[in-house]
Amino acid sequence: MTTPTAPTARLLHHQVDGPLSAPHLLLGPSLGTALSVWDTQIAGLARDHRVVRWDLPGHGGTPAALFPDGGGVAELGGQVLRLADALGIERFAYAGISLGGAVGAWLGVHHPERVTSLALVCSSARFGEPEAWRERAALVRTEGIGPVAETAAGRWFTTDFAGGPAARALLAGLHDVDPHAYASLCDALAAYDLRGELAGITAPTLVVAGRDDPATPVAHARELADTIPGSTLVELPGASHLANVERPAPVTAALSTHFTAATATDDSSRHGAGLAVRRTVLGDAHVDRAIARTTPFTAVFQDFITRYAWGEVWTRPGLDHRTRRCLTLTALVALGHHEELAMHLRAALVSGDLTPEDVQEVLLQAAVYCGVPAANAAFAAADRILTDISHSAEEK
Repeated sequence: MTTPTAPTARLLHHQVDGPLSAPHLLLGPSLGTALSVWDTQIAGLARDHRVVRWDLPGHGGTPAALFPDGGGVAELGGQVLRLADALGIERFAYAGISLGGAVGAWLGVHHPERVTSLALVCSSARFGEPEAWRERAALVRTEGIGPVAETAAGRWFTTDFAGGPAARALLAGLHDVDPHAYASLCDALAAYDLRGELAGITAPTLVVAGRDDPATPVAHARELADTIPGSTLVELPGASHLANVERPAPVTAALSTHFTAATATDDSSRHGAGLAVRRTVLGDAHVDRAIARTTPFTAVFQDFITRYAWGEVWTRPGLDHRTRRCLTLTALVALGHHEELAMHLRAALVSGDLTPEDVQEVLLQAAVYCGVPAANAAFAAADRILTDISHSAEEK
């Protein structure tokens, strides 16, 4: 279910997706983008959450006048709380990209009673030197959005991705942003520094970083993860500042696992969380086939592995899915479980969590510690799967 809303004088423009009875998840955008920046995550996240996306002032459908001169990230956080109050949302999970992530961190520090879990995507506790933001604000006030839009591709995307349709659509949308609001938000970023308060965040926190991000380098993400108690860090190769757009599958998987695990408190909810993670890791088609083959005799085992393996272990925050996939492949090679190995190899490659080069390294490592014959069989299986995937892509 999708519910768009018209802008008002006092509320952030927003869009609501997902079941009415599901737990709420709020999504904050990055500077220069509208709520559509989350489009590729909605199908996955709205399956188990009531998702509320919102626009920054002067972006999308939110009036520029909603952000006062001299306002800061705290003002944006207050507007998010006003939106939640207007929608009758007492407690919520929250994910934000860049500036949207800064809003989430502020909420986690100053309103921990409202935030059940938190994800910070390509964000920071301090976005570089303040003077650079003030200079950008001055540039936009005098020359408009044009100069910033011309250089945005290099900040937002890797070179290979920047020319694609998803990147072009977001870059085109930047020209529609109100220059005065954009400049005011630059000033807000210049003033933002939450480094001394991060340890006060108590919500379970996921930090996602793009390894090729020049705007918020991986060092910024590591600072967040090192300082926020109990947080988890996921670093994505081949991703720049809008990592959720450039690498949608692994970002959606990380977010789904993080937020679903946070709500799993009993066998029923662990089963639901496990099923969601199982679908993320192995794919809907495989899980649907497994469910269809379930008999009264095997049902108890299917329930057991969904709750235990997927709902308790794969949902734990200590390791990301990419690392768990590598460990799983190694164990299956060592034990000679070739059918399970092929299933996990295919799922890892199709999802994009692992590249062929990643699999090659895992199997070489396995050759050293599990034995050459075991790795030989694994290389043969992986080669067959890569050929199948390549042929399927050509047919499409």
